[in-house]
Amino acid sequence: MHLVPFLLVFTSAVSVAAADRPNIVLALADDQGWGEVGYNRHPYLLTPTLDEMASSGLRFDRFYAAAPTCSPTRTSILTGRHPNRSGVFSPNHTTRPEEITIAQILRSVGYRTGHFGKWHVGAVKAESPTNPARMGYEEYLAHDNFFEMHPPLSRNGGPPEIIQGESSEICVDAALDFVESVQSDGEEPFFITLWFGSPHSPYRATDEDLALYADVPGSDLAARFAEITAMDRALGRFRAALKQRGLADNTLLWYTSDNGITVEGIPEEQRRDLYNGGWRGRKGQIYEGGLRVPGIIEWPAKIPSPRSTRIPAVTTDIFVTLLRLLDLGHPNPDRPLDGTDLTPLILRDAMPERTTPIGFWRYDRSTEADNQRWMAPELTKGTTPTVRNPGIDFVNFRHPVARTKDFGGAAAWTGNRYKLIRFASNAPELYDLLADPRERRDLASEQPGRVSEMLAAMEEWQRSVERSLAGLDY
Repeated sequence: MHLVPFLLVFTSAVSVAAADRPNIVLALADDQGWGEVGYNRHPYLLTPTLDEMASSGLRFDRFYAAAPTCSPTRTSILTGRHPNRSGVFSPNHTTRPEEITIAQILRSVGYRTGHFGKWHVGAVKAESPTNPARMGYEEYLAHDNFFEMHPPLSRNGGPPEIIQGESSEICVDAALDFVESVQSDGEEPFFITLWFGSPHSPYRATDEDLALYADVPGSDLAARFAEITAMDRALGRFRAALKQRGLADNTLLWYTSDNGITVEGIPEEQRRDLYNGGWRGRKGQIYEGGLRVPGIIEWPAKIPSPRSTRIPAVTTDIFVTLLRLLDLGHPNPDRPLDGTDLTPLILRDAMPERTTPIGFWRYDRSTEADNQRWMAPELTKGTTPTVRNPGIDFVNFRHPVARTKDFGGAAAWTGNRYKLIRFASNAPELYDLLADPRERRDLASEQPGRVSEMLAAMEEWQRSVERSLAGLDY
């Protein structure tokens, strides 16, 4: 097994005693940008729940999705690995059943596990080898991809059923039913992934929520904002229920989004009123606008007073951090992980800087399309329709030979200050994110030594990812 030095698993000696293990909820928006919250000074959006969480918990000002699109980022949360390692290059790719998920590990040590909402890392039907049940969840109500009002959802792999109502409320209802069942059964902690379908296009909202944005120029934009407010309200109801049940203090609630802001479904003339803090780029791009997302941890028992941090963190960190918080090992300690342990920051506010860089890589998936599939198509075909597609064909291709150079695609290497970007064979770009967070001034020609050093480190990481992609971790 080849390991590279920056694939760090644990960095600290702090953890939570087994008897005090918290409930854990990972809440995830679909396509919500960094600026699409009230606390980041959005000119229109009403997000009182997220604003309250940001003002009472730990707010990350530099939180990143592991990829600028949804399926890859979701895979990073579940596995703690860059999604390219398991062949999840872009939306509608499935992860591989050989991957080890955080749900599997937590269930093995006594957590009750439930998934509610969007899945999108494989088909949710019963025979899928990468449905939530196969990946560690005892209970789920899920959709293969995005969903709107009155969504068709699969319950534990069954045929999709139409559930009437606003989609975020439906997800929260299911999650709260699960919490109630866990409480009635005993004292086990629960682990929930609450993955909303909002605000992904097309935008659908109730008349009441649309009325809040009557003054917004453009009906599509108003509907997008209304979806975010509905999601915020549903999350608020979830938090209120935890408080009512006496569970809030020792529940770690981690909120983020699967990629940066999108312009999908927003006509050109309405896009000027999208707000994302001025970051360059959007969904699908590895500039900051495609990767920076909201990031909040609320855990009153361990974060009793509000804090904020500018330390860069990424969705891939969640896996490693949860293992360390709970003093758990990985079932396969030789398997490369890409996250950094954030427990010193969470528990002691004692993390002066990030200890490992973050790698981003949009793989050139066109080079894989003629390869043999990892799983048979009849196992990976989706069943829960969207407004655009009656059923997704989730793909994942074998990669017989690991590349060692000429990696292709678009990749970035981000540390505490500098960010290197390389598009295919083009000359690298270098940005100082502290002095120039909006990536306006390319410093590559002025700092060739730094470029060479960062490029060498990024390519070493890419070689490690290639080995994983070729199946050498299994």
